[in-house]
Amino acid sequence: VQLQASGGGLVQAGGSLRLSCAASGRTVSTYAMGWFRHAPGKEREFVAALRPSGGSIYYVDSVKGRFTISRDSAKNTMYLQMNSLKPEDTAVYYCAAGRMILSMIRRPEQYDYWGQGTQVTVSS
Repeated sequence: VQLQASGGGLVQAGGSLRLSCAASGRTVSTYAMGWFRHAPGKEREFVAALRPSGGSIYYVDSVKGRFTISRDSAKNTMYLQMNSLKPEDTAVYYCAAGRMILSMIRRPEQYDYWGQGTQVTVSS
């Protein structure tokens, strides 16, 4: 599975961006898929994830109500709609796919495939 993340950019606080993660090589409908972010000086952080073939969705508390993760199985693509962006959302965002027990869905080491990352910068 190859993952290609895109959609990052520079936006003012309060603005919106939509990240995309296009998968190729294999359908990812049977994989859990997630978004993680890595800010300078911080550890990689779980942002959001969804179970295979829809189902439950998970978010880190800091993005609940602002970010929405979704999947388009026909396009083999995952999205992260980010609204009401804050400067603390600034990071490189990575998409990932993997198969794991659901209690581990927030753990980056449980994911087998990673995209190359896309930079999101939110100015104050």
